[in-house]
Amino acid sequence: MANPIEDYALIGNCETAALVARDGSIDWLCWSRFDGGACFAALLGTPEHGRWWVGPIEPEARSTRRYRDETFVLDTDFETPDGTVTLIDFMPPRGEASDVVRIVVGRRGRLAMQCELVLRFDYGAIVPWLIGTGSRAAGRDR
Repeated sequence: MANPIEDYALIGNCETAALVARDGSIDWLCWSRFDGGACFAALLGTPEHGRWWVGPIEPEARSTRRYRDETFVLDTDFETPDGTVTLIDFMPPRGEASDVVRIVVGRRGRLAMQCELVLRFDYGAIVPWLIGTGSRAAGRDR
């Protein structure tokens, strides 16, 4: 089930926008334009309809968030007794392509994080065919 609408913050680049839930999940994004088909549509259904979640493994982590002064740069702080991290989300002005930038910054101690990327096209109806290419696709260097 989707989060309540009041739990979402908006990031955008003046050509499209994404809704970021308090738990670190991008649950809505029409890419690469506002009138394009959604590639993340969990807002209308379930995570299987597409989302990009970056968040702590610890389900009881407390979150607070804020926009940086006069920007659409969203900072979400996750905190547990063992550590604190900040998830920074933004969409820079479009160059040749539209981008979503997500950065995790450790602030204190240790806090295990995980990422789940579920791409779906046409509002969750089309599942893309993806192929991993070597260890770099899994985030490891040789």
